[in-house]
Amino acid sequence: MNSDSEGDDLLQYNPNRLLDTLIENLRLKNDAALSRALEVAPPVISKIRHHRLPVGASLLIRMHEVSDLSIRDLRYLMGDRRNKFRISDKQFKPKEGETPQS
Repeated sequence: MNSDSEGDDLLQYNPNRLLDTLIENLRLKNDAALSRALEVAPPVISKIRHHRLPVGASLLIRMHEVSDLSIRDLRYLMGDRRNKFRISDKQFKPKEGETPQS
């Protein structure tokens, strides 16, 4: 494998790299042990591994608390290279026909 393809692998979203690193750093045996350490149901880890569920903010924070890895390092491990997060202004506007609640 050449270095260009290795660099491309690091730039792509890959939650398996994150999960495998956590298992190694915490000296766990498998995904079931990781789910217990993170206090989540085992299917959550499976769904993340199979790209059916994204790593959410609350899980990322829990990973940080358990592993003492920084959020930045955790995001880097799974391939998230964004420097800033931008939320669309549409997310804060009511839908047409809805009245804002006070």
